[in-house]
Amino acid sequence: MERKERPLEITEKERRLIELLRSTGFGEVRITVQNGQPILVEEVHKSIKL
Repeated sequence: MERKERPLEITEKERRLIELLRSTGFGEVRITVQNGQPILVEEVHKSIKL
């Protein structure tokens, strides 16, 4: 039996998260998720690798 997949629908918060990630040139982000939805994104300000 062939399984048909529906197009994936994303929420407004998920769309905004994707836009933020794409606009980030480089770095590290921390994402807080509640009930399967991103609610908070924190950018790490400074990280020094020696």
